[in-house]
Amino acid sequence: MTERVVATAHWRALDRAGEDKCRLSHAAHGWLLVGHARFRDEGGFAALDYVVRCDEQWHTLSADIAGVHDDREVRLHALRDNGSWLLNEAEQPGLDGVADIDLSFTPATNLMPLRRLLEGRDTSLQTSAAWLRYPEPALTRLDQTYARTGQPDVMSYFADQTDFATQLSFDQTGFVTLYPELWEGEVTHEG
Repeated sequence: MTERVVATAHWRALDRAGEDKCRLSHAAHGWLLVGHARFRDEGGFAALDYVVRCDEQWHTLSADIAGVHDDREVRLHALRDNGSWLLNEAEQPGLDGVADIDLSFTPATNLMPLRRLLEGRDTSLQTSAAWLRYPEPALTRLDQTYARTGQPDVMSYFADQTDFATQLSFDQTGFVTLYPELWEGEVTHEG
């Protein structure tokens, strides 16, 4: 099976200067997210490219992040291996059974749990993510709840470890279109 592009999202950061563009494709292993994030933060300018590979059920298989941040090279490889997570081949503690990756610098990785909830009949989904709190080179556990609101394109979101709650607007693909105070975007559908 060859890769088939499904949609492309383009976001603008609301809390800093930045943008992100991500392509969703169906591939032989399942799903593929390929993105390009550009932003300025307290550490300087970052140009990061990322690839997230998922199985057919929208569980993360691996992720690669590469680029530069304030003239420093960034190269990270996350791998879900038999229920554990490795980052650049180092096992990350406390992540047994975690199904998703959450890249803090992009709204793209909210897509996987949103898709699982949209494809099921449940009113909410409790899941855990291997959270890359960029620029920190480590993965930590982030327990999350996504819940239907009664509006067809809005979900409630809650992250346990940070006590963060918001409402996410999203497109039929599962790409977030509004992450209040952080991201706003549009989605283009292919074919």
